[in-house]
Amino acid sequence: MTRPLRIDVENGWYHVMSRGIERRDIFGDDRDRGHFLDLLAETSERYNVGLHAFVLMENHYHLLLQTPQANASRAMQWLNVSYASWFNARRSRVGPLFQGRFKSTLIDGNGSWLLLASVYIHLNPVHLARLALSKTESAAEARGFLEPSKEQIAERLKKLRAYRWSSYRAYGRYAGTPKWLRCSELLRRAGGREAYRRYVQQHVTRGMDPDTFSSFGESVAIGKTEFLDRARSLAKRVTREHRRRDFLKDRPGLENIIAAVEQVKGEDWKEFRGRHGDTGRDLVFYLAKLRCGLTYPELGAAAGGVEAGAVAQAVFQFKRRLKKNKSLTSLVKECITQI
Repeated sequence: MTRPLRIDVENGWYHVMSRGIERRDIFGDDRDRGHFLDLLAETSERYNVGLHAFVLMENHYHLLLQTPQANASRAMQWLNVSYASWFNARRSRVGPLFQGRFKSTLIDGNGSWLLLASVYIHLNPVHLARLALSKTESAAEARGFLEPSKEQIAERLKKLRAYRWSSYRAYGRYAGTPKWLRCSELLRRAGGREAYRRYVQQHVTRGMDPDTFSSFGESVAIGKTEFLDRARSLAKRVTREHRRRDFLKDRPGLENIIAAVEQVKGEDWKEFRGRHGDTGRDLVFYLAKLRCGLTYPELGAAAGGVEAGAVAQAVFQFKRRLKKNKSLTSLVKECITQI
């Protein structure tokens, strides 16, 4: 079987889908789903990935994400491997959990493509034959050949609003918004929360033409002609070179992290790297772990021989302080901007 093509671009928008092997369930209960969402939060932090929409079904999931650092492949590989390892360990299970590699569609960031992608994701829970929204029935409704009853519409809307494992509840303000979920961009494009809610619900009350959404699951890229031409050119480079070194941007090195912290701290790294509990030292550890992917022993060595356990503890404590300290949050943002 041909491996799915990957086009990793800076500030790229992607619809991502991954399905269980042999279409088996990848979520057995709410604990599984809750842990997956925890990993989504960590993926966002670890790889600087923007997560804009999601839905978790029984045997697959969908995401809408943005990658400032051209690292969709690495982020998704980490997510799937991390979840599969946890899932298997919890059940004393062996073997692959997912059906091959994840599928991704590069989406044109201009126009209405992103809004359509979010609708496609959010409507997954109501694509049920019992709600008269199978593929055939949905197409008939969208084309005016079939009209749903008031009872069917009411049941669809109830299902859509009540489904816990979808970001639509946050967009519609039927539930709180996780800190890692970025709703503002799609809401801005839709014209506000109420407009977005109507935009999604109109596809529930009158069905939708499957042809409108088919590209999100099958295409390498979707968008205007100029965007597709660029995507094809990039795809050729991926195939020819395997890794487009002239297009992909590497993650920053430790020296970049240190330089940024030195700048905001106004002190040389050699002066503060050995100070236990020093904000600058722990900031370097935190940012390096977040952006460089270095191990704790590697960070300890760079700090002049600090034990790996001490580095891990410093990162953990820094994260805790970050949640409560606004000035520390500003410091992190300033460093990231410089990096």
